[in-house]
Amino acid sequence: MTAANIQTLIGIFVYLLLIIAVGLWYARRSNTGIEEYFIGKRGLGPWVAAMSAEASDMSGWLLMGLPGVAYFTGIGEAFWTAVGLFVGTWINWQMVAKPLRNYSQIAGNAITLPEFFSNRFHDKKNILKIIAAIIILVFFSIYVASQFVTFGKLFTYVFNAESYYTVMVVFGAGVLLVYTLLGGFLAVCMTDLIQGILMFFSLIVVLIFGFVFTGGFDGVGLRIGDIPRFLDIFGIATPSMQEGVQVVIKGAPQFGGGADYSLLSIFSCLAWGLGYFGMPQVLIRFMAIEKASKIQKSKYIAIIWCFISLFAAVAIGLIGRAYFSALLTTASDSEKIFLYLTTDFFPPLVAGFVLSGILAASMSSSDSYMLAASSSLANDLFKTFFKKASEVTIMWVARLTILLVTIFATVIALSGNQSIFRIVSYAWAGFGAAFGPLILFSLFWKRTTFPAATAGMLTGGIMVILWKNGISTFGGAFAVYELLPSFILSSVVIFVVSLLTKAPSVEIQEEFNKATIVD
Repeated sequence: MTAANIQTLIGIFVYLLLIIAVGLWYARRSNTGIEEYFIGKRGLGPWVAAMSAEASDMSGWLLMGLPGVAYFTGIGEAFWTAVGLFVGTWINWQMVAKPLRNYSQIAGNAITLPEFFSNRFHDKKNILKIIAAIIILVFFSIYVASQFVTFGKLFTYVFNAESYYTVMVVFGAGVLLVYTLLGGFLAVCMTDLIQGILMFFSLIVVLIFGFVFTGGFDGVGLRIGDIPRFLDIFGIATPSMQEGVQVVIKGAPQFGGGADYSLLSIFSCLAWGLGYFGMPQVLIRFMAIEKASKIQKSKYIAIIWCFISLFAAVAIGLIGRAYFSALLTTASDSEKIFLYLTTDFFPPLVAGFVLSGILAASMSSSDSYMLAASSSLANDLFKTFFKKASEVTIMWVARLTILLVTIFATVIALSGNQSIFRIVSYAWAGFGAAFGPLILFSLFWKRTTFPAATAGMLTGGIMVILWKNGISTFGGAFAVYELLPSFILSSVVIFVVSLLTKAPSVEIQEEFNKATIVD
């Protein structure tokens, strides 16, 4: 290992020690009860709520996956994906945050998303809670795995040895396990605040240095402007591939003539925004905000952070192609462009701190996914079947679940060095289609019924799997991102089944009315 490697690692490890210290600091408070451990007794301030929601949402995908897409095929897919995510973020904070904060407290003081669904429809048999908890366990395990892949990619680059991939996936998983296990929701949210700031800082400094080092707009345009459709938001560049690797001739990466980015493809990218309505890690932050009156401030913080971060991530991918034109020749390797730019621009120790932004992005998401999965199993499944279980027992079950999810996700991450972008897109679709339509109908349509809620949730989740692994293989219009058709079909099912089944009880309707008028 070189001296530069050691300095870079020192910067990263200083950051890791800080995060573990925060987890230990909140460990005592989190042990006071399940409401404290799972939702922080609804005490999040505007900054913590906003930054925690956005940091846990974006994940390592923001610093590696999205720039990688822009680097490999140009601005088209990356731009429309970013637009979809920004619009989805804004609408979610504008429409969903305040109603969900109020309704979740009125509906039996629900502290998890599955519990909110069950309480909202007075589900005595806890069918909705069980189904939602299982969906969360399945898709969050996949999500956590995608972040562990990020750990592996980061450290194999720092060590310059693929053999370190396994070791560092396990190491990163261990660090996450410690502070999430001990500190619970508050530790997760406070570390997310730190990590959100670090992610933002890392993106901005790499963007600025990259812009300067490539010669500004003129320099970037000169270097990548002749790549067919690379800078066309309605087109997509087509790297010339041979056995899965882009062809490079005399140091120049080879491209085909490019292709139109179809209207169907654009809708697929914009559909990413629909996922926000069903993201448990974001929705739980809405539920945990101290007062509904503070949501307005949180909204502005969140959407400004989101806009600048997404813009910077896409721009870094384009600048990366201008700066390292032929360095990364596969879609998976292109996700390392942020790493290469950082270590080329900065001294090793400084690079270590900047690269911690990638760890921050991954950890801020992973800890939220792990905690949500544990709360689903412990509070929504175990507590349902063992009603006399004490809060201490439930918290131990939650911790055991965190351990098991960590192990399972580690196994998935080690099964293959897959594209972070593709893994995240699958899990994102699962949550967006299963929970998104139901959240909107639950908050805004009094006539929504329990059978419709059950049918809609199952339809959305199952269709994502069927569409991704079966229907999309027919190509053409069927190749659309699975979230879009699954979201639409789930919404149709909820609407139709609600009209065909008995109207909700007077008690449910009165509760709905009460939730809509609370300040």
